[in-house]
Order: sequence, then C-alpha cells, then structure tokens
Amino acid sequence: MKDIEKTNIIQRRFWQKSQHSGKTSLIIVRMNRLRLLIVFLSFNLAGCASLLNSASEKMADNLSQAMLDQSDLEIVGSGLPAYLILVDSLIEGDPENPSMLMSGARLNGAYTSAFVEDEQRRKQLSEKSLRYARTALCLELEILCQRLDGDLQQLQTTLADVRVKQQPLLYQFAVSWAGWIQAHGDDWNAIAQIPKLTALLKRSAELQPDYDHGGAFIYLGVLAAQIPPSLGGKPQQAREYFERAQTISQGKNLMVDVLFAEHYARLVFDQPLHDRLLKKVLAADAEVKGLTLINTLAKKRAAVLLAESEEFF
Repeated sequence: MKDIEKTNIIQRRFWQKSQHSGKTSLIIVRMNRLRLLIVFLSFNLAGCASLLNSASEKMADNLSQAMLDQSDLEIVGSGLPAYLILVDSLIEGDPENPSMLMSGARLNGAYTSAFVEDEQRRKQLSEKSLRYARTALCLELEILCQRLDGDLQQLQTTLADVRVKQQPLLYQFAVSWAGWIQAHGDDWNAIAQIPKLTALLKRSAELQPDYDHGGAFIYLGVLAAQIPPSLGGKPQQAREYFERAQTISQGKNLMVDVLFAEHYARLVFDQPLHDRLLKKVLAADAEVKGLTLINTLAKKRAAVLLAESEEFF
C-alpha cells in the first residue's frame, strides 16, 4: 500500500510540473517502475566466471550458475553480500582489471536492484556499480569513455566504431548506467542522460541482438514506453522491441512478458493484452536453465500486477 501511495504522490507531482517540464517529467514518474528490468539485466551472472582469474574462475562459474538456477529469493538475497565482498576485495587487489571491474559492477547492481529498499543505500551502491563499469570502459574504450560527457551526436559517431568483441563491455556498462539512473530518478541531471543510454543500447543490439537473451531490446522497449502518445511518445516502437525480445528468448524468459504488460499494455490501456501476458507468466514453469531466478522474480511481479488490473484499468 505504501508503494501505491508513493506512486500516486509522484504522479500528482508530475502533472503539477508537466506544463514546465514536458516529456522529461513523465520519464521520472515511470523510471520508478524500472526496477525489475534492472534486476533482469544485472542478474545474469553467467559471464562472471570468465571475469575472474585462474583459481577463482571455476568457483565463480559454479556460484554464478547456482544463483541463476535458484528459485528461493531469500537464499540468494542472504548469500549475495558475501560474494559481493569477495569480488570487491579482488578488485582492490587488481584495480585496473577491466574484467574484474565489470564483474563487480554487475554484482553490485544486481544486489542493489533486487534486495536494497533504502533509497540512500541504493544510490550509494549504484554509484559504486557505475564507477566500476566506467573505469572498465575507460580502460578498454578510451575514446568512447571521453565521449560520454560530450554531446549525443559525437557519442553516436564513436559508437559506430565499437566492434562485436567489445559489445559485452558496452552492454554491461549500459546496464550499470541504467541502474544508476533508476536509483537517481529524482535527479533531472540523471534523467537527461537517458538519450545517451538509449544510444548505447541500440548499438549493443545491432552488434549482438541475442546477447543476454535479447536484454538490450527489453530495455529499449521500456525506455520507448516512458512517454505516452499524448506527449509525442511512440508506443508502437516499444511493442516492437518487446516482441523482438520475446522471439529471441523463445518465450523462456518470463520477465519479457511482465515488462511488456507493465510498460506497454498499461501505457496504451490495453487490459486484454495486459492480463493475457501476466496469466501466461503465472501459468508457466519458472525452472529454466539459467533463467530460474529471473523467472521467479517475474512470477512474483506478475501476481502483483494482475491483482491491480481491475483498479488500474
């Protein structure tokens, strides 16, 4: 109930400011609903094994896969902090290791989005995640790193030079950046960075469409759905992104349908689509190799959204 009341307060503030702030204000309102997406994009830890050195590599692989295949959220929430401290300590011992830094960025982002409720802690941890990710990006893609603080056109020109082998780094930096923006959704300067984030995700999707179960398309779908048609938004583009992600994941990633319902169907007030997608998630088997944790989170969220359906529409 507190979450609903908080959302209502934020929505009222948006309508009070909309005449002055236009489309950007609504993005702030809707950014508060991106949390599950950050969890999805951050919690795919399968790549962490290759990011750690020799003796730790096998252990990291086993731990990462165990987390992804775990359906008990309480176990994961209790166990992640120890793993997070371990990776933080490894980074401290090798602070210029891009792979280690990106591993730390992903773990900090995943833990923050899934289990941290305190607003100040979320900001602090997302700052650390972004700091790790940006340091890794600057070590490997120095020119792109410099362009992040410049204008959008220069950034897009530089992104065209990013190659397939660099795509994982680009994508994972975008995920950390998205987590930071979400945690700082009350900051206009953070919201203003969304166009640059979108540019990074589009380039990532161009390079490897199926990377991370089509994760770039999922996030692009959410971002495209931040502005309603009445303010010039293009919800059809959002739908196309979500449908592309459905195709790539072959229906195995239940989070795609949850975000499709929450961010697109609610935006265009399509209750039949909204309810059909959520019922499909609730009826599906959550246990899929590498996706069990994400699917468990998706089913939990789907139950909440479906229960709110009649009141929302």
